[in-house]
Amino acid sequence: MKPAKTRQIRQVPDSWAEIPWGEFYRDALNKHLQPCLAKLYGFHLLKVGHLSAEIDTESCAISHQVNVGLSGEGLHVKADPMSLPFESKSVDACLLAHCLAWSSDPHRILREVDRVLIDDGWIIISGFNPFSVLGIGKLIPGIHKRVPWNSRMFTQMRLMDWLSLLNYEVVQRTRFQVVPWNRQGGKVISTHFPALGCLSIIVARKRTFPLIMNPAKRAAAKRRITSAVGATSQFRTRQGHQDSDL
Repeated sequence: MKPAKTRQIRQVPDSWAEIPWGEFYRDALNKHLQPCLAKLYGFHLLKVGHLSAEIDTESCAISHQVNVGLSGEGLHVKADPMSLPFESKSVDACLLAHCLAWSSDPHRILREVDRVLIDDGWIIISGFNPFSVLGIGKLIPGIHKRVPWNSRMFTQMRLMDWLSLLNYEVVQRTRFQVVPWNRQGGKVISTHFPALGCLSIIVARKRTFPLIMNPAKRAAAKRRITSAVGATSQFRTRQGHQDSDL
């Protein structure tokens, strides 16, 4: 497995229009994100990265929406996603539309997003699926250096592993757009083989309690249960002796 941190990616698109079939990807993301965005609530939505700024989020109930990135159109704040200029626990939801795909340090971006998100806040991540028709292009010499094949394509399992380390609960994940050069993504094949979709979405929620009990706490809980059972047995035995004396 390649390390998450890498050297700076040279060619980074400033908009979906600079990506081959990028407008198809943007429209597909808009369509599949609408049901999820409609469920979000709060006061502040942060759209991280210039590609996130182009995603339609009008269906989201969060009225105050801020686009932040280093370059591109439609930005409200120009800043590095690796160093967000916001207070800790001040944002209700964050959208990272292919933000990690062209990042040299995706771990750092996730840590920054985790810092600014409130407890029980939402994070939405989209990216390219390496196990797809689009992902095959990374294996072809000459093509893998072009957009979008020069992007970082992370599997959903790897992203879920990173999120679990930050104590996020994944509530939804999906893949779609099996045929990248088709605006509809190939309806029939996408219906029967969604796992081969070129685009991937993960929706997760920040939790304040451990999702998995660590071994020390599990052992302590077991000792408390065992001692309680032992005390009950001793009480019953003592009560039996008293009844026999009577």
